[in-house]
Amino acid sequence: MPKLQLRKPKFGSKRGAVASATLSPFRPHRLLRGGRIQTFASSYPARRLKGGLTDEQVVVLDAGHDATGYDASVRLVGYYNRRDTSDASRGLVISLHGWEGNSHSPYGVITGRRLLAEGYDLFRLNLRDHGPRLHVDPYALNQGLFLGTLIEETLCAVQQVAVWAKDLPVYIVGPSLGGNFALRLAMLHATQPIANLRRVVAISPAINPSRSTDRIDSQYPFRRYFRNRWLRSVLAKERLFPHLYDFHPLLKMSRLRPMTEWLVQHYSDFSDAEDYFGRYSVLGDALAGLTVPTTILTAADDPVIVVEDFERLTASPLLDLKIEPFGGHVGFVDLWPLHHLLPEMILAELSCE
Repeated sequence: MPKLQLRKPKFGSKRGAVASATLSPFRPHRLLRGGRIQTFASSYPARRLKGGLTDEQVVVLDAGHDATGYDASVRLVGYYNRRDTSDASRGLVISLHGWEGNSHSPYGVITGRRLLAEGYDLFRLNLRDHGPRLHVDPYALNQGLFLGTLIEETLCAVQQVAVWAKDLPVYIVGPSLGGNFALRLAMLHATQPIANLRRVVAISPAINPSRSTDRIDSQYPFRRYFRNRWLRSVLAKERLFPHLYDFHPLLKMSRLRPMTEWLVQHYSDFSDAEDYFGRYSVLGDALAGLTVPTTILTAADDPVIVVEDFERLTASPLLDLKIEPFGGHVGFVDLWPLHHLLPEMILAELSCE
């Protein structure tokens, strides 16, 4: 079995493949070192980014069969931008987002602006029940609830958008849960191709949802943040479809694990939370059969994602795993002034051939 070589070989034997580094290891100012600090800093400057990107065009896609069984087909919403440059396009980047984030989350807008300035066209896809509510209510688009397992509808939408690029290269980029979806799209590409897909980049991907849920539950700031956002989301769904849902028992629960357990037993066909999490995990041999170059960018100090799960991934010549010592969860922020290095890191991966 090949061994994985990290930039800083401090974790012992690894099982995976990694290409040569494109940037120096990320070492932020000492005041910003620490997984939690990096993670919190990643949302800066949220207030200044609420307007989204200039000249973005809203698109509603028919994403095919509804696996939840509530509707005949799925509708997903996204935002399209043409590059800022007058030169020929360098390709189309399809951007996903994290759980309870959306196309207008700070990391998406910050990275999007840089991609457009560098000559890429951009489509920011919102997963089911996610979106900025600028033009449509995302919860009203579909009666069925969002689940992490709903990869087929995401694939259908991505396949449609990829065709717009015609002969240009297509790239998929996603952070956190969006990184999990991006990796699964890379896996499905072998049997359900995405036109002109050139590379997939996953940032801090949640490859082990079960462990990540427990990590969040064990840290009050993250638990409170995700619990409140998720509760707000499902209650919004209930207000739209009161004849289908009653989520009030969740109000008494303070942790994500029991909330997930209750929800999947009442509103899904999964036997329990562990069965549900296992259905969309990306572990072990999951990426061994990749047919498209795929990069994972993550940090050893991520407070949400367990780094050992990456180290246990089976080797693939098309898998490029880069574990930085610092960066937190979708962070990679430095001083002075406070600025985001993630766009530079993503651009370096997109330019790899």
